[in-house]
Amino acid sequence: MVYFKVIQGISNRIRRVFRFAAGGLLSPLAFSLLLVTHPATAADAVRSEKSVREGGKAVSKSVEVSAREFDRYFRQMLEQHGIPGAAYVIVDHDQVVAMDTYGVRVKGKHEVVTSHTVFRLASVSKTFAASMAAVLEHEHKFNWGDKVVRYVPELSFKTPALSMKLQVQHLLSHSSGLTPNAYDNYLEDNRPLSKILPMFATIDPNCEPGKCYGYQNVLFSLIEDVIQKATGVPYSRQLKERFFVPLQMEDASLGWEAFMAAGNRAAPHVQTGSGWRPVKVEKEYYLAAPAAGVNASISDMAQWLKAQMGYRPDVLSQEVINDLTTERVETRRHMQHRIWRDYIDHAGYGLGWRLYTVGDDRIVFHGGWVAGFRAAVAYSEKRKVGIAILMNAESRVISDLTGNFIADITGRGKLVQATAAAKK
Repeated sequence: MVYFKVIQGISNRIRRVFRFAAGGLLSPLAFSLLLVTHPATAADAVRSEKSVREGGKAVSKSVEVSAREFDRYFRQMLEQHGIPGAAYVIVDHDQVVAMDTYGVRVKGKHEVVTSHTVFRLASVSKTFAASMAAVLEHEHKFNWGDKVVRYVPELSFKTPALSMKLQVQHLLSHSSGLTPNAYDNYLEDNRPLSKILPMFATIDPNCEPGKCYGYQNVLFSLIEDVIQKATGVPYSRQLKERFFVPLQMEDASLGWEAFMAAGNRAAPHVQTGSGWRPVKVEKEYYLAAPAAGVNASISDMAQWLKAQMGYRPDVLSQEVINDLTTERVETRRHMQHRIWRDYIDHAGYGLGWRLYTVGDDRIVFHGGWVAGFRAAVAYSEKRKVGIAILMNAESRVISDLTGNFIADITGRGKLVQATAAAKK
């Protein structure tokens, strides 16, 4: 009798699992026979029940483990490479799992990096510009298919017909067809866009707009003119009112003046023969504000990740997010990136975001690099886990940190192995 009650109790547990999976078609006796004749299968069923009951809790625990391992890896790599200061945040769905900082704002001084220390985001700024444009496009302020010359009539290529084919969406997807980084050297000489635009009249794209990929900063930044003329509201004000304020990104700003006005800001550092050296904050890429003009803290980036992963629909609707992450052009060259090549199966670009296929998942990613700063932000589309890293040094170590974290959460690698390898 006791034996039967034990069997019946276990049978009931197993039945709940199969009721969940198959509508509860098996009887208690059938489950009892399953336990006797196939104990391994029955045990698996019990474990499955536990997994189902715990649900998101099990996933959350896994992310927390990855976060702890990442923290060790993060500190080891920064110490090993002598990075002056950095910060990171890991977000699981709409919750911050880990946020921490390292080092100082300026090498040789005592002010430490905090969660509210402001860094330059460099090209991660493109995620803000594209998101702002997508919100406005979905509000029918303009259309992706609009000709750019409608808003920037002074833009022309050597072959005028090609100028008429350039659409707004081509700006944000780097699919103008031009040679990558066209006229970035003039941005580095602090020339305003108005002085650079006439130079495009001397060149033609390598392919028709929309047909091939070529990363741009000057052309990308023309989205500021589109937004201004389509809405009558300056880009900087749009960012503040539509993103920074509602998302409570309290440290975020746009432009050189705003960065220099921040009391708690990180200084840029460049590598020299004697180590990292702080340098002055250059205006250069601030002149292309949509491409590289946003400043933010790691606390701000936590909010930005939540919004991009769909947890602030009042700011970014799922329809807007879907638009941003729809691939516009393939980027085969990025399949060979020294970090990502071991993990990704396909690479493309949406609107302001890189899109990397990793097994059954897709990684939405962007990196940034400008005089003395590095930044990275990435999230798993399927698992809804994201990471942002900010550094006040021009170090490639940020690629190792980001890539290995993504590999860990997608099952393509292990942080513990990356940490061990870094010690050698």
